[in-house]
Amino acid sequence: MSPSSGTSGTSSGTSGTSDDDPHPSGWAPRDPTLPGPPRHRPRRGLRRALRTLLGLLLLGTLLLAGAFAAGYLLVEIPPANAAAVAQSNVYLYRDGTPLARDGEVNRENIRLSQVPLPVRRAVLAAEERDFHTSRAVDPKAMVRAAWNTVTGKGRQSGSTITQQYVKNYYLGQEQTLSRKAKEFFIAIKLGREKSKEEILQGYLNTSYFGRNAYGIQAAARAYYGKDVEHLDTAEGAYLASLLKAPSAYDVTTHPENRAKAVARWHYVLDGMVTEGWLSPAARSAAHFPVPQTAHAATALSGQRGYLVQAVEEYLTDHGIVDEKTLAGGGFRITTTLEPAKQEALVQAVEDRVVSRLDPASAPTDRYVRVGAAAVDPANGKVLAMYGGVDYTQQYVNNATRRDYQVGSTFKPFVFTAAVQNGAQTQQGLPITPYTVYDGTNRRPVEGWGGSPYDPANEDDASYGEIAVGAATDLSVNAVYAQMAVDVGPAHVRRTAIALGVPGATPDLTASPSIALGAATASVLDMASAYATLAAHGRNGTYALVEEISRNGRQVEIPAIARRQAVSREAADTTTSILRSVVEAGTGTAAQAAGRPAAGKTGTAEDDKAAWFAGYTPELATVVALMGQDPESGSQESLYGALGQPRINGGGVPAEIWGRFTREALAGTPARDFELRLMPGAEAPPATTAPAMPDASGEPESQEGTGGTDGTEDWYETGEAGPGAAPRGNGPGHAPGHGPGHGPGHGPGPGAAPGAGPGPGAAPGAGPVPGTTPGPVPAPVPVPGAGPGPGVVRARGQ
Repeated sequence: MSPSSGTSGTSSGTSGTSDDDPHPSGWAPRDPTLPGPPRHRPRRGLRRALRTLLGLLLLGTLLLAGAFAAGYLLVEIPPANAAAVAQSNVYLYRDGTPLARDGEVNRENIRLSQVPLPVRRAVLAAEERDFHTSRAVDPKAMVRAAWNTVTGKGRQSGSTITQQYVKNYYLGQEQTLSRKAKEFFIAIKLGREKSKEEILQGYLNTSYFGRNAYGIQAAARAYYGKDVEHLDTAEGAYLASLLKAPSAYDVTTHPENRAKAVARWHYVLDGMVTEGWLSPAARSAAHFPVPQTAHAATALSGQRGYLVQAVEEYLTDHGIVDEKTLAGGGFRITTTLEPAKQEALVQAVEDRVVSRLDPASAPTDRYVRVGAAAVDPANGKVLAMYGGVDYTQQYVNNATRRDYQVGSTFKPFVFTAAVQNGAQTQQGLPITPYTVYDGTNRRPVEGWGGSPYDPANEDDASYGEIAVGAATDLSVNAVYAQMAVDVGPAHVRRTAIALGVPGATPDLTASPSIALGAATASVLDMASAYATLAAHGRNGTYALVEEISRNGRQVEIPAIARRQAVSREAADTTTSILRSVVEAGTGTAAQAAGRPAAGKTGTAEDDKAAWFAGYTPELATVVALMGQDPESGSQESLYGALGQPRINGGGVPAEIWGRFTREALAGTPARDFELRLMPGAEAPPATTAPAMPDASGEPESQEGTGGTDGTEDWYETGEAGPGAAPRGNGPGHAPGHGPGHGPGHGPGPGAAPGAGPGPGAAPGAGPVPGTTPGPVPAPVPVPGAGPGPGVVRARGQ
């Protein structure tokens, strides 16, 4: 066989294949032009990649869910940060105008209901228009804000109102991922635990509006000088526009940004129209509300600090608010102080004292301090107060301090006690304005069982026999020391306390010296006591606060009960002799008030203080000049101050009193005193009255506590004692005289009818103001007789 045949036969005759045969038996030859069979390896790789991607997504979702769950569980709602809850106490005048603010943070929290609805909607239009329907967080807005920040379109927060509130109230302003994460989870929790109204209220109370104003109430005050309740829609829209850029959009401090600020204001109003919160007509009528000029914070400078200090002491001393709670801030306190009267008092002191001080040429001027207070006799409300030249320079409030002797301004209380208790002299005579005493200098008091006491008169002057009215005009110490013994020092002390002098006043001791004013009551204490005399003996604790609230909730102020401290006869008879002090005695400078007035001068020992205490029917005011070394704090004499050899109560203090009273009561008609006097004060008795027996029929003791109990139904004795004997003619004025003065009378005790106040006036010759002239009782000197050779008129004490 040929090789080919053999090969072919072998190939065709066997079923096996050769390793070298590229076409195994049974397979047709492949066309090389056709594509090869599909490959399965790439498909399997795609599936594997998809499975991996899905796995990663699932794992990522699980991790995110786990992180969210962990964050939600681990991040708790923290306590509020200290800055968010810090508030000032806001002090207002009686008419609601601002007086002072005592904290560093200008914030006053309010309730949402106090914010007008249009103002609330303006804020929503500016910050989050779908606030009431949206979630606490908005992830889309957060991503969009982040993208805009990254791409250079401006930094945006992407935060909802809830998130902003969380940042303001619970966290802080730092821009960190950890803070943002906490903000996110706290906002979610807060959105579930608090209502939308609570969140909006918190947001409005914590947001910053510029001008150091935290919260919308502080902003309303800072920009428009009004409470938030009184904002209109346009003003509310401007405040809402400030939330984006508080300082930059303040058009008064940054006028260059006015266009941007106005554009933002338009944006807010347009948004309100879009949401249906503002009509197109109202939108068209709106005009840009230019805010008031920003004012630098004055804090507690000038008189503000003294007034705030006095109000704080009043609140804590009367148990209205404890000191710790008050220090926590957030109180809105409306005082009784009236801005016009406050300004008038400050101006009077400035004109008569501060503008005249010249420490360079008069070293004593360094010591001069002034305190003053004015009280409404009708209700005991403090209307004005002067505490010192500046609270930031002199910290101690001269109107409330209790460390300077009141001097002879205390003497009227001795006479009031005498009338109140029906007291008698050592000779058994009732004490009236016409009762005669021995005014000899250094005359020892009689009837006192303690250590001998012989007080000197001012300038060592002697007056001999002198009526009580004249002794009051001339402030004769010898007379009043004896009168204190006749009344009983304990009764004098009780009467002073009933009138308004605190029982804890230093040196208010039951001894003869009590008459000369060794007690160190404050100016405000004395103003309250003199207001009681002006109010016909009725009194109540003086008031410095009209109302107080915190976070929109009223704090209860106990009602002040008015009571009859002393009988009307006791108070009014005292007023009658104090009128003579102003008309013809040591207080004539007070006549500058230009209306009927009563008052008393006083000088402390060594002339370390000079006082004038006086009143009209409408206003009681006390003014005191005090001497104090500004470095050591020691009390110093005022000799040579203000260019004068000496300072006395009838000088500068009475001048301040007259100037202030005239200005404070300007525009109101002058009123005369309507006095109801004690028996024997209307007209001097013709004969010497016998000693008044007590209930046992025996003469009264020298303590002088006798008198009737007032059987007439109109008669009020007062809490200080049994009261003076009632008159037989019943209530009203003495027959034949009008309110205050009787017809045709002279200036009062201490001057002959028609005589001036100069030396030589006959003590006791003239009638008491509010009475008719009458015969002179024995042993009063003959009318017109002078006080005797060598007698000099005393200076105003």
